[in-house]
Amino acid sequence: MTENEVDKNSSIIEKHDINRIEPINWWVGFKDASLQLLVHHPNISKWNPEISYHGVSIEKVHQADSPNYLFIDLNISETTKAGKFNIVFKKENEDDLIHTYELKSREKSAEDYVGFNSSDAIYLITPDRFANGNPANDNSENLNEKTIDRTDDYARHGGDIQGMINHLNYIDDLGFTAIWSCPLLTNDMFQGSYHGYAITDYYQVDPRYGTLEDYKTLSSKMSEKGMKLIMDQVANHCGLEHWWMKDLPFKDWINYQENYEKNREDWSSDKSITTNHRRTVNQDVYASKIDKKNMNVGWFVSAMPDLNQRNPFMAKYTIQNSIWWIETVNLGGIRQDTYPYPDKHFMSKWAGAIMHEYPNFSIVGEEWSLNPLIVGYWQDGANNGDGYKSNLKSPMDFPMQRLIVDALNEEESWDTGLVKIYEGLANDFHYAKPKDFMIFPDNHDMSRIFTQLNGDVTSTKMALSYVLTLPRIPQIYYGTEILMHDFDNPGDHGLIRSDFPGGWADDTVNAFTGEGLTEEQKDMQLFLKKVLNYRKNSKAIHDGKTIHFAPEDGVYVLFRVFEDETVVLILNKNEEPIQLDLNRFEEMGLTEKTLFNIITDAKVVWKDSLVLNEKGSTILSTKL
Repeated sequence: MTENEVDKNSSIIEKHDINRIEPINWWVGFKDASLQLLVHHPNISKWNPEISYHGVSIEKVHQADSPNYLFIDLNISETTKAGKFNIVFKKENEDDLIHTYELKSREKSAEDYVGFNSSDAIYLITPDRFANGNPANDNSENLNEKTIDRTDDYARHGGDIQGMINHLNYIDDLGFTAIWSCPLLTNDMFQGSYHGYAITDYYQVDPRYGTLEDYKTLSSKMSEKGMKLIMDQVANHCGLEHWWMKDLPFKDWINYQENYEKNREDWSSDKSITTNHRRTVNQDVYASKIDKKNMNVGWFVSAMPDLNQRNPFMAKYTIQNSIWWIETVNLGGIRQDTYPYPDKHFMSKWAGAIMHEYPNFSIVGEEWSLNPLIVGYWQDGANNGDGYKSNLKSPMDFPMQRLIVDALNEEESWDTGLVKIYEGLANDFHYAKPKDFMIFPDNHDMSRIFTQLNGDVTSTKMALSYVLTLPRIPQIYYGTEILMHDFDNPGDHGLIRSDFPGGWADDTVNAFTGEGLTEEQKDMQLFLKKVLNYRKNSKAIHDGKTIHFAPEDGVYVLFRVFEDETVVLILNKNEEPIQLDLNRFEEMGLTEKTLFNIITDAKVVWKDSLVLNEKGSTILSTKL
């Protein structure tokens, strides 16, 4: 239906006289009956809004510091029917301004939004670098950055939503049950916009990735396969070219706003406003006020304004935006970027509001700390000394990730090597619910695991074996299955996020089909596929009891047990054959039972001893 056209399904006339109203639509049937509309239009503060629609009432109208904003508090009663209505803005001696707004019916119940859990395995994708499914959307004349240059690691390469859709069978066949994509919203920056974390419109899919309909199609096709879509969201900051940065609604909409407005033209030279990254101030009882302020109020970088969630209108805007995306694209989870940087009390409110509406949903938060005490603080149910309750289901397990790398790189001794992961897993006593932590060998912000393990294929398999059998939610970065690496410049973000071979029509190597891959790459792909597809149906790995034995002679053994299924992981760092005494594990009740190697399908009778011929991982199960 075009603007000003009569809607045949109602008595109203569709009009859209207002430049911007957000959220751009809403739904009936939420537990929280309140809705706050952000209205942006020249001098709109001098106009008075009116609504005549059964069940919808205006509770309060707020003027902002800028005359170009209104914030309208609505109440949507539980008897309100879905439909369209007009918001009429009136001003003496002026023609009315009319904006048609829609309340939709919810497509499924709140309880049916089921998030990810320990039965899932998540595939992380940087969409610009995965696959270019629609070259027609590579450039947008309306956006600042227009260059597609695959030779430049920090330019746009053209990957998009259609590229992910085209290769869902590949991801599904590997054994993944969920996809976390780096942000797909518009990043209208002048350069380096490919990563997605400098959002300039919270209600728009970046045209270079596709359309909102493409995003919905991705979600629906994943649902058909029983897969979950996880959205990467950013509450801490936006991009400097966000539309509101030229006309901020309040004097405290962003942090250090006064400094910014005085120095817009040379803002990048002001280093005094960036965060100190001292995330421990959120827990530290001795932290100074200035350190707390610099951490939580400071900008992440000069190109990403720090949003002030202490402003109640910003807080409401952010919460509503998250809920809007859950409903619009049928999300199976949210990954929240830079979790400890915003105001922590707001983050509790944000997560709490989502979990209140969607009790079976999941949120994972990024806290890049290697201290389990710090990471555990952020999980819902933590017994925190300051009484803080986060409402966050899943922190990211950066402590264990680092320990896995150290354990496999170090020489074996009493306190180095495999004992690192043995003692690291012992830290689970501190966590409220360890199996809700997200574990990963690498991600979009760190060197590939193959690089971290110095190009050792066997060690890489050992790392993946451990990640996928732990009582955790595993996440694997795209390309890990084919030994992608960043040897040329370890840690370089552009290189970490390299193009997936086969995602572009002129690629000579195609990892989706196997064409051009080395034997090592094919072997790793098959290895991961076997482990993931076994894991998909393993109750022992999803929900089983965990028992592990202290490493001895360079061998570490971990058991996962659920009813009649036992999974055994053996990590062996010995280059020469070694005999493993199985009598040590008598308490596991496996004596004389037949187990199966899930990689080779070979049978193993658990009796007396087991010869480990070479360094590597062995995964055995009592069930095929």
